[in-house]
Amino acid sequence: MSVSFPLSVLDLAPVADGQPVRESLEGTVRLARRAEELGYLRVWYAEHHNFPSIASSATAVLIAHVAAHTERIRLGAGGIMLPNHSPLVIAEQFGTLATLHPGRIDLGLGRAPGTDGGTMLALRRDHRAADTFPEDVAELQGYLSGETLIPGVHAYPGRGTEVPLYILGSSLFGAQLAAVMGLPYAFASHFAPAALRDAVALYRERFQPSAQLERPYVIAAINVLAADTETEALRQLEVRRREIARTILSPPGHRLSDDEIDRALASPQGRHVEQMFTYTALGEAEAVAARLAEFRAHADADELITVHGADTVEGRLRSLELVAETAGVAAA
Repeated sequence: MSVSFPLSVLDLAPVADGQPVRESLEGTVRLARRAEELGYLRVWYAEHHNFPSIASSATAVLIAHVAAHTERIRLGAGGIMLPNHSPLVIAEQFGTLATLHPGRIDLGLGRAPGTDGGTMLALRRDHRAADTFPEDVAELQGYLSGETLIPGVHAYPGRGTEVPLYILGSSLFGAQLAAVMGLPYAFASHFAPAALRDAVALYRERFQPSAQLERPYVIAAINVLAADTETEALRQLEVRRREIARTILSPPGHRLSDDEIDRALASPQGRHVEQMFTYTALGEAEAVAARLAEFRAHADADELITVHGADTVEGRLRSLELVAETAGVAAA
């Protein structure tokens, strides 16, 4: 089957147990290069901190590295957790990226810390920082457009680059903000599925056109485990379930054992892990393609961003290929 909507990739630069981080980052470059060859629209990287299994914490640096090893594909943050940063610094970072790689850089923005409470303090983040997220987005937008909101303060590089902004979210808050500001909206349905349909409906209903965007534009995220056999895809799912449980349920300073993970997955906390896989396309290529089309209609999305969760670089590359070959990819 073929689809008539764009497909993109969200890559967390995963680090497997015992894997050198450099090897993980080399795999991230391979994934982006293959996505480019296959015709995917964009690859995004997410800002997370203090997770040994994620190597995308220095998001702008990673984007710069991948951009230097690719030619056409759009690259960006999905997203930068803006309350962790000064809007001016982010404008300078992404203005630099856009200057070096014109027409290829996106900037998705979220308001969560992307980490635990202790690390949030280490980031020098005030717990009230999320309260000013709308103002911070407007300030950042001003730096990138050249219409600064802070008299006499400009982003160099950055001023006038017009790096496109995207609001990320998993609740109605982000949907309302994206609608009011006339920005594209990306919903994190790959790990927080509950409010997807309500948020998208609210965004579309309240959208106000802006200089960046005339009509509402929705990106919805979905987990993908495409493999040559359903048995292999199911194996990958089980590995992924356990990885996520270990990542989010292990207490500070302790790595859950396999037996502890079994007990954790059987607990109320474990049900939260299961809910994270509500929107998952799994199996052989035809089944995955059908699920992607079904999900796009369910989410009322203009674009899907796929999160390939295989436990090896080769598995993620194969998943990318199977989706591209069977579902097809469409330019925006």
